[in-house]
Amino acid sequence: MRVLLELGRDGGSINNHPSKLWTVAAHSPVEKRWSELTPRELYAFLKLRTDVFLVEQGVDETELDWRDAEPETLHCWIETTTADGAAEIAAYLRVLFDAEAEHADAHRVIGRVVVHPAHRGTGLAQVLLGRVIEQFGHESLLLHAQSYIAPLYARVGFEPFGAEYIEAGIPHISMLRKGAARPGAALGGR
Repeated sequence: MRVLLELGRDGGSINNHPSKLWTVAAHSPVEKRWSELTPRELYAFLKLRTDVFLVEQGVDETELDWRDAEPETLHCWIETTTADGAAEIAAYLRVLFDAEAEHADAHRVIGRVVVHPAHRGTGLAQVLLGRVIEQFGHESLLLHAQSYIAPLYARVGFEPFGAEYIEAGIPHISMLRKGAARPGAALGGR
């Protein structure tokens, strides 16, 4: 299934002025656990993460932390087709499960949110976040955002907590999205 996203460059509402539109044809989000990944998929999202975090942003911390391979880790991404017909990953994130919550009751931690430079400002990160919230929104969700991008997470219900801190040489802020009760939960699931 293909989804056509036509969003303003700010990732928010559509602006009908032609110079402000950026149309991206993308597949629906793909979700897989480690055991389901193909070598091509693994290479593609690790390359995107390396290109952005290590090369572009100069992050000096280890990118490969073995959390990718944990059975509970969910990898989510959106593939697009380049002008020459090749598939590329346009946006990616992972959702970790921590048996012991780092903050409040948030056992799920969203991380490694990355958008290919050619697709930034098109709303793809919001599409992925929306999918994660659709699947896990009844649970509290935690993330550690690069501070400049915190407004993106605030738009989907994350609230900052604690002081800003430096991680890998980049200002970050921790953010929490409290779980929303599932319909009927107040009635004991009836």
